[in-house]
Amino acid sequence: MTSSDLFSRLFRDDEVAALFADERFIDCAVEVETALATVQGKLGVIPPEAAKKIIKGKLAFKADMEKLQRGVDHAGIPMIELVRQLREQVGEDAGSFVHWGATSQDIMDTALVLQIREALRLLEGNLQRLIQSLARLADQHRTTLMAGRTHSQQALPIPFGLKIAGWMAPLLRHRDRLAEIRPRLLVLQFGGAAGTLASLKESGFRVQEALAQELKLGLPLTPWHTQRDSLAELAGWLSLVTASLAKMAQDVILMAQSEVGELRESADASRGGSSTMPQKSNPMSCEVIIAAARTNASLLSALHHSMIQEHERATHGWQMEWLNLPRMVLLTAAALNKALFLGENLIVDTKRMQANVKASHGLMLAEALNFALTPTMGRVKARQLVQAACEVARDEKRHLVDVVRERTSADIDWDFLKDEAAYFGSSELFIARVLQDAARTGGQPNKG
Repeated sequence: MTSSDLFSRLFRDDEVAALFADERFIDCAVEVETALATVQGKLGVIPPEAAKKIIKGKLAFKADMEKLQRGVDHAGIPMIELVRQLREQVGEDAGSFVHWGATSQDIMDTALVLQIREALRLLEGNLQRLIQSLARLADQHRTTLMAGRTHSQQALPIPFGLKIAGWMAPLLRHRDRLAEIRPRLLVLQFGGAAGTLASLKESGFRVQEALAQELKLGLPLTPWHTQRDSLAELAGWLSLVTASLAKMAQDVILMAQSEVGELRESADASRGGSSTMPQKSNPMSCEVIIAAARTNASLLSALHHSMIQEHERATHGWQMEWLNLPRMVLLTAAALNKALFLGENLIVDTKRMQANVKASHGLMLAEALNFALTPTMGRVKARQLVQAACEVARDEKRHLVDVVRERTSADIDWDFLKDEAAYFGSSELFIARVLQDAARTGGQPNKG
């Protein structure tokens, strides 16, 4: 369904999609070819007049996409036909110096890096906006009482702000990971036919260095024709981001269940409607996020497989990247958009949260009672007493603290123990730490 206008829009971002359109790739490839002629002209590797004609020709150049497609059908790549068109554009004399010393993979890989650079700028912006949105929500709900759940069962009372902080913390790490991988990822590819730049003789490294500066890219230790780890690292980052977004989405789905009713994706009851059940408002944004994450997790293995390449230039791994990496970027962009919608529109039913806590009849305080009684009667007896009281509280629908209080003369502040919000532990500190880290790049300032 990826070619379907009906379904593909669920899993796309138009701005990011435009960066990976055929026309944009060709523009980037021409930009690399032009930059190569520019630096070679300055260094005297090609005649300066030829470089000027190539640069001038780029301004008027418009690729014949139909011929490029035929070129791909014939050669498996567009570069041979693209170079032919560029040479034709600039004229016979200067045309001889187009693509001087380069190989097709140099231009295509570097063009991909230029596309990725722009895509990461957009992804990073949306990631930061999501962090800011969640920071505001976490700050708003620092003390909002709800049931913390383990193994899908009520466990301990927590503030809703802590759950949101738990959604945020991985996103903060992904923000930092992106800064770490950029220098390894956004680097020039320029090595010639077998990664030696032998055709440029003693000027090879000078051209490589100047070309990296011209394109504002990093300079790799060596040409990386068959060293694809940085692209696989990017794919790993994309999969990590969508997986963390999917954890948030999964929580929202569970908390939006009719029996729980603590969250809704938005106030718009018409979203996620059913064709036959008017009462339904399905969590469609969350479902798309999870589908994107699971798909990215599957595609990631393909990028790892594509790293297995032979000798100095390989046969098939490159094509696996073409099939999968742009798709992973687009899925990540779509998931971030859906997550942003959640962050900005999530409806929090605090009354329902508190009602769910009250309906537990204090069972979430079993741990607190166990620790409070241990100094008086020892840990084993305290556990036995609380465990027996839990059965009574369930059967008789009575508050656990009241049941325990009847069965011991321990000198305990029972009224304090009965307050679930008093058993938040270090939650406030954890929330404050996450908000403080978010504030490093524009999140809400820490008020704690």
